[in-house]
Amino acid sequence: MTQAGFSLKGRNPDVLTCIANLSNDEVFTPPEFANQMLDELGQAWARGNDGANIWADKTVRFLDPFTKSGVFLREITKRLVEGLADEIPDLDARVDHILTKQVYGIAITELTSLLARRSLYCSKWANGTHSIAASFDNPAGNIWFERIEHTWQDGRCTFCGAGRAALDRGEERETHAYAFIHTEDINARVAELFGDTMRFDVIIGNPPYQLQSDGGTRDIPIYQHFVEQAKRLGPRYLAMVIPSRWMAGGLGLSDFRQAMLSDRRISALVDYPNAAEIFPSVGINGGACYFLWDEGHNSSCAVVTIRAGEITGPTLRALDEYDVLVRDARALGILRKVLAYDEESVNSILARDKEFGWTSNFDGFHAVESPGDVPIFYIRNMTRQTGYIARSEVTKSSHLVDTWKLLVPAVGSGRERERSGVDLVLGPPLIAPSPSVCTQSFLFFHVASRSEAESLRTYYSTRFFRFLVSLRKITQHATHSTYRWVPKQQWDRVWSDNALYAKYGLNDDEVVYIESVIRPMEVRDE
Repeated sequence: MTQAGFSLKGRNPDVLTCIANLSNDEVFTPPEFANQMLDELGQAWARGNDGANIWADKTVRFLDPFTKSGVFLREITKRLVEGLADEIPDLDARVDHILTKQVYGIAITELTSLLARRSLYCSKWANGTHSIAASFDNPAGNIWFERIEHTWQDGRCTFCGAGRAALDRGEERETHAYAFIHTEDINARVAELFGDTMRFDVIIGNPPYQLQSDGGTRDIPIYQHFVEQAKRLGPRYLAMVIPSRWMAGGLGLSDFRQAMLSDRRISALVDYPNAAEIFPSVGINGGACYFLWDEGHNSSCAVVTIRAGEITGPTLRALDEYDVLVRDARALGILRKVLAYDEESVNSILARDKEFGWTSNFDGFHAVESPGDVPIFYIRNMTRQTGYIARSEVTKSSHLVDTWKLLVPAVGSGRERERSGVDLVLGPPLIAPSPSVCTQSFLFFHVASRSEAESLRTYYSTRFFRFLVSLRKITQHATHSTYRWVPKQQWDRVWSDNALYAKYGLNDDEVVYIESVIRPMEVRDE
């Protein structure tokens, strides 16, 4: 073998930059991005090991426990081939040592196991004629895959929460029961897979993100299980790229979020609000990030935000200053100034989700008003509409019927910021008179009079209001908790950004920052 042969003789383009993603849930990592993570890892290793070069250490073991294209293992191997040249001068012996003693993978499907072996061994069989590894006596080598079944209980998998109706579909289709998280003892599983009890110095990769459940009506995040399982293996370093939704939301992610924010072993966090900057062909609402977890780290985290190519940071921060992560460090000073006033939150006058008990597809109303009816506001086909329903049909939260309301869409803007960095954050508001009700399509603020509703509408429309919402709103859904950091005001005036900037003592740089990320909202008379 020659060095040029191992590097595929400089052929271009790299095949791993050309393949399509499996799905929005199982995303191939571009080689450039994998190398960015490996650069971060190498720097952290040097800091923690008296300047040592991780790529020149023949004892370090690496695991990608959810390998797809094999890009992490391949790029690690390329670095080790160069770094170990002095330690193991013979190229053939060096490559064989790296592939048999240092790099390991667990594939997520049979297809990706073949792809990963082809990327790493230059052969879909590790012991094949064309394999660049000489010592394997089995076709899998160190990239393992066997079909695993879910463990069903009451219609769900006890390990990953997948719905049986969606994924119990016969032997001819993939189960998506990933071996790494479908076990009660991950150390025993690793010993079973690789024939020995071993500690991995580095665990790195890009896990599956979510699974369909309930007949495809919603998706269940599963990437958190991979993070938690990897920590149980006790690596020295752990690096993963995952969706950023965990920072402020996500179905069932509250415990995971608090564990991540309070874990002082996370030494670096790089956040992309627009995931297309990492994965150009995949839509990941809320962005994506990668983190580096360092067993020996017990301090602040270096946080970097990258939006439209602009890099903010690294900023050393305690991640658990608040119950959610404020993604951009430039917002922290503004938030601290506002919260220092210790005012009541505007969500004290904000209704809960489905306040009147009716879902968004509720249709038990009529188009023509009858005596005793109240207006009901709803959204159909992305259009706001009004019908009528008998007051006697309002059996939940009837005390709110006779309030004036500022209706706000429960699903608001979110994609604009991902594309351009500037966002409306929320959809336009609508004043609903007293009496009135609405479906789950809207949340609503409730006040005593029309004049108060109009004042509140001017406040809602300010950049200041929507900026504070944006700090907790990571996807298109605006929930009750999203508004927690917005202070309640007096509803006796027209509110403007300038008045709010002055009240909270924002400086010129802070104003410029807010106005660089939040679009103005036009308020129309109704």
